[in-house]
Order: sequence, then C-alpha cells, then structure tokens
Amino acid sequence: MALPLDDGGYSRMTDRPAPPAILETALYARDLDAAEAFYGGLMGLEKIVRVGDRHVFFRLSESILLIFNPAETIRPTGNPALPVPPHGAEGEGHACFAADADALDRWRAHFEAAGIEIEADFRWPNGARSIYLRDPAGNSLEFADPALWDVRA
Repeated sequence: MALPLDDGGYSRMTDRPAPPAILETALYARDLDAAEAFYGGLMGLEKIVRVGDRHVFFRLSESILLIFNPAETIRPTGNPALPVPPHGAEGEGHACFAADADALDRWRAHFEAAGIEIEADFRWPNGARSIYLRDPAGNSLEFADPALWDVRA
C-alpha cells in the first residue's frame, strides 16, 4: 500500500500506542539446512521450530529471528487456522545483533576461526563499533555495540 507523501493524518492520531520493541526479525534463505547450521550451530542460537523447507525460527533473549525460504513463503500456508499472508524477499537482507566491546572481539575471532570473512570492522562517528559479515544466504549481518543507537542490550 503506497502512502501519500504527507503522513495522511497519521500524526494527528493521539490515541495510537507506541510499540516497545521489535518482536521478530525476518531474513530469507533458500537453503534452510545451511541457515540452521549457521545460526543454530555456528552462532549457537536456540532453535524454536523448523517446518520442512518453509522456515526455521530461533530465539534471542527477548526477540525471535525468523529465517524463511522465499520459494515457500510466497504461497499461502493452506492452513485456515494460521492465515499468514504470503511474503518473501529477493536479494540480501540485513540484521544487526547487539554485542558489547568484549563480545565484538570474541565474535570476530569466532567467525574468523570458522573461515567467515569479516567484511568491515569500524567505529561510527559516535564511537560505537560494528563488524559486518555474511550468512550462507548472503544476508548482511552486523554485530554492533548498542551505544550505536543509545540503547542497552
């Protein structure tokens, strides 16, 4: 749905609630076996569920990482009890994981020991550090000091 260039009157809604956080983040990968090995094995995330070649979900303390196979999720679920609309994406996505300074060094060493290339490692103008790498599907993953956005991990 295309929104008008102005906010369409949305800013005048005084009773709208403000979401406190993002509950889920979705990335897309056609090879769920490789995604499961990367996120569950290499990164050590807790797997919640895998449904065939459709999706695999992981828990991170208070949020969920959803990895969908876009070839499967572009079709309706066929389950009237779970009428999730079809969705999908092509190309590389992006997700950022919070990591303090000590954890950033440990993550970098962990990925390098596993043969994962670190594409970038730098400090932002506010002094926060980020490292970037790719998952097996080519998604851009960032590990960053939460000070980047003035939030606490």
